[in-house]
Amino acid sequence: MTDASTLPLAGLRILDLSTMIAAPVASTFLADFGAEVYKVELPGGGDGMRDLAPHKDGEPLWWKVTNRNKKAITLDVRTPEGRDLLLRILPKFDVLVENFRPGTLERYGLDCETLQSVNPTLIILRVSGYGQTGPLAQQPGFARIAEAYSGLTYICGEPDTAPMHLGYPIADAVTGQFGAIGILIACYRKLTHPDAPGEIVDVSLVESTFRLLEFLPIEYDQLGEVRERSGNRSQYAGPSNVYRSRDGHWISMSASAQRVFERLAEMIGRPDLIIDDRFATNAARVRNAETLDTYISAWFADRDASDILETLARSHVSGGKVNSIADIFESEQMRAREAIVYAEDEALGPVAMSNVVPRMVRAPGAVRTSGPSRGRHSEEFWTGFAGLNPAHFEELRQKQVI
Repeated sequence: MTDASTLPLAGLRILDLSTMIAAPVASTFLADFGAEVYKVELPGGGDGMRDLAPHKDGEPLWWKVTNRNKKAITLDVRTPEGRDLLLRILPKFDVLVENFRPGTLERYGLDCETLQSVNPTLIILRVSGYGQTGPLAQQPGFARIAEAYSGLTYICGEPDTAPMHLGYPIADAVTGQFGAIGILIACYRKLTHPDAPGEIVDVSLVESTFRLLEFLPIEYDQLGEVRERSGNRSQYAGPSNVYRSRDGHWISMSASAQRVFERLAEMIGRPDLIIDDRFATNAARVRNAETLDTYISAWFADRDASDILETLARSHVSGGKVNSIADIFESEQMRAREAIVYAEDEALGPVAMSNVVPRMVRAPGAVRTSGPSRGRHSEEFWTGFAGLNPAHFEELRQKQVI
């Protein structure tokens, strides 16, 4: 197993009070690179993510990935004694991560001013549905609702059907990424301005997802256009769609660059398309995408996927099979890149999960452990790290404070 002390973020210590997906993902990204992350759960309860499918023999599989490379402790910050313990240990941490509904920590007497009064350089990551301010700040935050509110869901799906959610809570994943970036930005500021006060990083599911939409705001502002759904067909690049092979596989292809389109036309035996005014430019191909797709779809439908993929590669036209997770496990490319790694789990043994991203050449991260059982490291943390004697630890444990 890789020694965490040799990883690039070794020495960065994070207390993670958050639950579910987005905020824990943020600290996990940093744990992958050696940050020492302590995952806090309620005694007698635990992170609600443990209840999310899938499970094996009662073990929460998703949870084990989202909270990999962490140590697990228990603490109830809602109690006066729990609040005091949090403030007692906080000076030993660089970062605190939380995703309570805005105002919740304040009700516990743990507002940012109080937290930073005991640790003036503390970085606090606050993850919420809509942000810490605004008329919707108190609304609960869930990925699907954020994706809908942000405008992402509106542009997903077929033109004449209901907007379609993705099969995965993408808002959680991208918010976790922005949260990790925010922490690193604050760490750099702390490094270059050692006398500056600690930072508060305010990240919302809605704004993180909205940021992904890139050109939609400027398009509406300057052109007054509201982008609508177009299924798998791209609205700004042509041809670009998902096509079905003779043997029933789906292949995604994009050939919007002029030279690539010309190679595609030659490849499907239709060089006449190159000089056809309807397809002479990318803009023209987007306007006439439905007609163009009839020619391309017919070519795909007459061939098996393996033949199509070989021909695309030989013709230098970009395309790839739409892979299931089973396909990914069999992919030579993913094997060569070690995109799937195995971590030792205390209940299940070796379990597969995606490898660390990004891939650093000289100071890489590593998957060291899967997410631990609830409170797995509580005793060693509170008696060793926090200095409680065994009797006091047992007293607080019996009172459900830790």
